[in-house]
Amino acid sequence: MSGSGTERLARLLALVPYLQARPGALISEVAADHDVSERQLRDDLQLLFVCGLPGYGPGDLIDMSLDDDTVTLTYHAELDRPLRLTADEALALIVALRALGETPGVDDAAVSRALAKVENAAGEAGRSAQRVAITGGYEDTGLAARVRGALERGRALRIVYYTAGRDATSERVIDPMRMLVVDGRAYLEAWCRRAEAIRMFRLDRIDELTELEEPSVPARGVAATSDGGFRLADGAVFEPPADSPLVTLRVGLGSRWVTEYYPCEDVRAESGGTWLVTLKASDLEWARRLVMGLGEDAEVVGPPELVELVRSEARAALAAYTT
Repeated sequence: MSGSGTERLARLLALVPYLQARPGALISEVAADHDVSERQLRDDLQLLFVCGLPGYGPGDLIDMSLDDDTVTLTYHAELDRPLRLTADEALALIVALRALGETPGVDDAAVSRALAKVENAAGEAGRSAQRVAITGGYEDTGLAARVRGALERGRALRIVYYTAGRDATSERVIDPMRMLVVDGRAYLEAWCRRAEAIRMFRLDRIDELTELEEPSVPARGVAATSDGGFRLADGAVFEPPADSPLVTLRVGLGSRWVTEYYPCEDVRAESGGTWLVTLKASDLEWARRLVMGLGEDAEVVGPPELVELVRSEARAALAAYTT
């Protein structure tokens, strides 16, 4: 099976209206559009054959014409209607969109349009969301506002930062680039002058922060983008430290965000929906924490030292449950 049961259910529900709009669709194209292998798609279609309305007789189940190359939906069993959000789902989506709109670098116009549509469709749930205050987390500390201010003014920062992997605190001067929110945690992407490389700093691990008078200059070869972020300037090449270990991971759909937040040496799509991702890590301990955080959605391909580190921690975790 490709992905979790939840992912497969979402794919099956999406397949019905998709196929209804595309009679005679090529199996290869349907599989590519849904990011699964042709074998997985055929398994999904076989499962759809036994889905339908209560009664589950011949006239109640989804029906289709399936051959070696194409598929045509001949009866959709009333599952062609758009999926609808529950009140709780709509409320959660509205609150998330409002939080996203506060994130620097995000297309405010696009978020506002999406928010207006969801609020209008949600009715009372949308009106309730307007009374919801986002509390807890990094916003309560005021640190995020100070970081946003430094970004807007283009100033460098001096921070005292706690590194959990080494259980150590260090002082460093950084040149802020952008703020990100991943899994409910706020991060600052910045050029670290001590490491001479781009680093991600979790805001809740910044113990002290001082805005400097000097301008933020991320790095030679790093240029500002129109959305308030930064990119490598044309012709420039970002070079991680030469002694950085090269790590190769096989990641599923839920962990592809890794390729967006960390510089990668290579990313290759594989059959079945996984990606083979190669990146340089600051050290193997950092890579171990990354892999353990991704859970079963990631597999270490190399180097062997990292494979052993992850295997040892997994064994220790299992032993803790059995004792």
